[in-house]
Amino acid sequence: MSNNLVIRTATPADLKACMELSKHVGTGMTSMPTDESRWMERLTRSEHDFNAEVPALNNDEYFMVLEDLDTGAIVGSGALYAGIGVSVPFYSYKLTTLVSSSEKLDLTMKTRILHLVNDYTGATEIGSLFLLPEYRRDGIGKFLSRARMLLLADFPERFDEKVFAELRGWTDENGRSPFWEHLGRKFFDLSFKKADFISAVEGWQFISDLMPKHPVYLDLLPEAAQDVVGKPHDHGVGAMKILEREGFKFTGYIDIFDAGPCLEAQLDSISTVANSRLLKAQLTTSKEVAEAPSLILSNNTLTNYRMTLANGMVDEESVSLDEQTMQRLQVNVGELVRVVEA
Repeated sequence: MSNNLVIRTATPADLKACMELSKHVGTGMTSMPTDESRWMERLTRSEHDFNAEVPALNNDEYFMVLEDLDTGAIVGSGALYAGIGVSVPFYSYKLTTLVSSSEKLDLTMKTRILHLVNDYTGATEIGSLFLLPEYRRDGIGKFLSRARMLLLADFPERFDEKVFAELRGWTDENGRSPFWEHLGRKFFDLSFKKADFISAVEGWQFISDLMPKHPVYLDLLPEAAQDVVGKPHDHGVGAMKILEREGFKFTGYIDIFDAGPCLEAQLDSISTVANSRLLKAQLTTSKEVAEAPSLILSNNTLTNYRMTLANGMVDEESVSLDEQTMQRLQVNVGELVRVVEA
C-alpha cells in the first residue's frame, strides 16, 4: 500500500470523499456529519478561511484531508477551529469537587459536581481527526494528528493561545452512551445518535434551550454513567496518548453529550510547535535520504497549504529532500519549509 501521502487544504470538490469518510466515522464526532448540505457549507467556509488575509477569529474553520497521491483517494482528515463559541455558544461540563465536613460526626465528604460552562469561548479547537483503518500503520495516524499542530506553528496569529481537543466519549458496541442515557436523554428525549446528528447539522441552540443550567451532582447518577466520565472512545485512546505526549492535559472539562475528555495546552508549549523550525529546502537524491530521519514537513504557504511525511537531512539552515517530497509539498529549492522530527 502507498506511502505517497499528502495533507492538503480541503475544498468543495472534496464533498463526495468527505461524505464517504463520514460513513466510516460513526456517532460522536459532530464535526463530520453524514449530511451533504452541512458538509458543503463547512468546506466552503474552510476554503474561505484558508484564503482570508485577516482571520475573523469567529468559528473559523481550517479543514484538511489526507490524500493518497497514487490513487487520488481521500483517506483521512484533521482540522483546526479558531474562535470557538464566539457567535454560537460552546458548552462543556466542568468537573469540580465540593468538600463538606462535620466536626460533630467527625466526617468529611467529597462530592463531584458538573457545572455547565462556556469556558472555551474564543479558544482554538483541534479536532476532526479520522483515518481509514487500512492506513493506520507506519506512523501515519501520528503524522495526521501532529500535522494539525504544524499549522499552529506556521500561522500562530490565526489561533488563540489556549488550544483544546474534545475527544469522543466511550460508547458500547451499539453506539450507546451510558452518560447520555442517564443524563442528557432525561432533558432531550432523543437517542444519542439523533442528538449528535442535530448538533452537527443544526448547531447548539437546542442545548441552550433545553439543557439544565443548575449543577449536576455526579454521585447521584448510576455508576454506569459515572464510570465513563472523562473516558475516551476505544478508538480514541491512541489519539489521546499522542495529545498527552504533545503536552495536552485533562483539566476536568468533558463533553456534555458523552462525557468524553477535553484536553488542553498553551499553543507555544505544544511539543510539535516548540520543536519545529523553518529551513530552506534543498534538493538531493532519494538514495541520499534513504537512511535519513523521518520528518513532518509543511510548505508554510497558507493558500496552498500542504504537509507530508518523508525522510530528510537537516542542518542549521536547510533540509535536503528528494524530488518526490518537493513535488508533494509543491516547493522549489531555496523556499522555506517547516520541519519537525516525526
